[in-house]
Amino acid sequence: MADERIQTFIKGLDENMEGGVPKGSIVLMTGMPGSMKSSVGWNIIYKNAKHNDMKGIYISLEQSRDSLMEQMDRLGMPIIDLESKFNVVDIGYLRLNADAMDYGDSWSSVFRMYAENMKESQGYEILVIDSLAALEVLTDVKNKRAELFHLFGWLKELGVTTFIISEATTNQDIVRDEDFLADGVINLDLRREGDSVNLYLCVTKMRKTNHKRAYNPLIFDANGFEIITD
Repeated sequence: MADERIQTFIKGLDENMEGGVPKGSIVLMTGMPGSMKSSVGWNIIYKNAKHNDMKGIYISLEQSRDSLMEQMDRLGMPIIDLESKFNVVDIGYLRLNADAMDYGDSWSSVFRMYAENMKESQGYEILVIDSLAALEVLTDVKNKRAELFHLFGWLKELGVTTFIISEATTNQDIVRDEDFLADGVINLDLRREGDSVNLYLCVTKMRKTNHKRAYNPLIFDANGFEIITD
């Protein structure tokens, strides 16, 4: 029996991954600033809510909910008619208003509480966490390897397909613990070509999937995201 798949709705990418990301996977989306990581994550929830009637939650740890929604509206992905399927949680707003709240525990617990409560009450199937670096700062990580191991274990128990936005490093010799723990790694890259800076995408890892590892140009227009293949 074939694995169930979560579509990315990036034209050309799902075809390269046997229909999409295996359901229940934890996938890192890495890239330098400006490589549209957040937009790709938003696109996955937005298109699945709109076309596949799937529920998703986008947890923002840095950018405000209003700013994020305005940005995505401009990209043609408004959620005005999808509120019952697409939720945006602004942890930064909760932190700013923490004086009026009594959680009595770490922000790591607050983050997990929201994810678990919304899973129980709404039954979402897709989770985007933006971003891993912000989560590490938020939770005051002391032992990164051990805490990442517990985080990924908790996400597996949550039973959803998770996309974690992560900043890339320009040092190719650095091996990150999260790359080993994740089921998949999708790299978004910026390349200067002549007078332009163009986007590229590569799936460097995806468990339970036969996929190519070519760096393909990534474009975004009125029709959405698409990788250009040979």
